[in-house]
Amino acid sequence: AAESADSFIRDVLVDGMGIGLVVVGEDFHFGHQRLGNVAMLREAGAALGFEVIGLDLVGPDGMPARDHEQVSSTFIRRALARGDMERANSMLGRPYEVRGVVGEGDRRGRELGFPTANVRVDPSILLPEDAVYAGWYERPDGTVFPAAISLGTRPQFYEDGALLLEAHLLDVGGPDSGGPDLYDEVARVRFVRRLRGQLRFEGLDSLVEQLHRDVAETRAALA
Repeated sequence: AAESADSFIRDVLVDGMGIGLVVVGEDFHFGHQRLGNVAMLREAGAALGFEVIGLDLVGPDGMPARDHEQVSSTFIRRALARGDMERANSMLGRPYEVRGVVGEGDRRGRELGFPTANVRVDPSILLPEDAVYAGWYERPDGTVFPAAISLGTRPQFYEDGALLLEAHLLDVGGPDSGGPDLYDEVARVRFVRRLRGQLRFEGLDSLVEQLHRDVAETRAALA
């Protein structure tokens, strides 16, 4: 921003908002070239009549931050980009979650014995790295299922496919085998652990063998 730190304090905080209390992290910077800091805020607050509280930085799992590991949106985005769900979730204090409507797919998973819920997510939502994950699938009624989650373009079947989020609910069949009808419901998908990257296999038999391993690893990760 081109606005100076002094101008931000006077024009925005004091005149614009009538601020009485400012709560920021101790590493907070603001104004042109980030020249404003907490010390400057405190000095201005003493002169202009508002209080400033600077909070200590917090690291993963709520511990004091050290070695530049403080909780921040930047560090969370970086962890998601590399599929490091343990780090991202520890900073969030919960499993990373996305929501979307379950739609029709091409039923390849069902043909292989691993039916999936194809969850359509807003393309503007930040997603983890393309990979296979262990996680949870929650229905609108609050029922939660362990799930092996595939996020990617399905390189086994498509050279340049669309990005898909598919959740295979463990021990739950599709509607044609007595399982619940998930179509058109809003699902909540939570990512717990990255299992592997997206791969292209020599054939469908190799793919099915890997899917069995994915399910076993999902059980272990969520146990």
